[in-house]
Amino acid sequence: MRVLAIDCATEACSAALFEGTRLLDGRSETLGRGHAERLVPMIAELPDHGRADRILVSLGPGSFTGVRIGLAAARALGLAWGAEVLGYPTLQLLAARSWQPTPRAVTVCMNGGHGEFFIQNFAADGSAQDDVQSLPPEAAAKAARHGVIVGNRAQALADMLGDGRLALDLVPDANYAYLLHDSKLTPDLTPIYGRGPDAKIPQPRQPRA
Repeated sequence: MRVLAIDCATEACSAALFEGTRLLDGRSETLGRGHAERLVPMIAELPDHGRADRILVSLGPGSFTGVRIGLAAARALGLAWGAEVLGYPTLQLLAARSWQPTPRAVTVCMNGGHGEFFIQNFAADGSAQDDVQSLPPEAAAKAARHGVIVGNRAQALADMLGDGRLALDLVPDANYAYLLHDSKLTPDLTPIYGRGPDAKIPQPRQPRA
């Protein structure tokens, strides 16, 4: 089975094509912005233009725009190719990367926007020990359970804690999607935003008495 993996929920943008668990080719770039312009050409650069029987896509958390871009591309390609489309949590992929070569309990810490951190704890068996949260740095430090911290805010969190925890500076990368067990994949493509939207719906004015 050929599998196309897509991850553009964060400042990183990546796409990779697998034959089973064997990586055929992949791309990974840190863009900041411009995911919509780069993702489809990135997929087209892969063998057979990335055509696959199954598509894996990050559900977030991450930027609202990046999550939506990835999901829209995965749905469109799945429809065009008649491919199965499955989602995975972004922080789950980072946890899986950190288990090489030995599984271990980790805290994943990513940029959450507005000065907050996305944080989630994972046991050595890969199970999530809590829900992903978007927290101010001080609160994130209290939520960190483990001696290994992974993500693009791992070092910042480790520095705050000041107790010698190991920090691994990693970003989500579709080239490592083969590490995700099928139990971590879902046909439910509901985005995981991790926090509420920035824009607030105006409330109707109350009539004056």
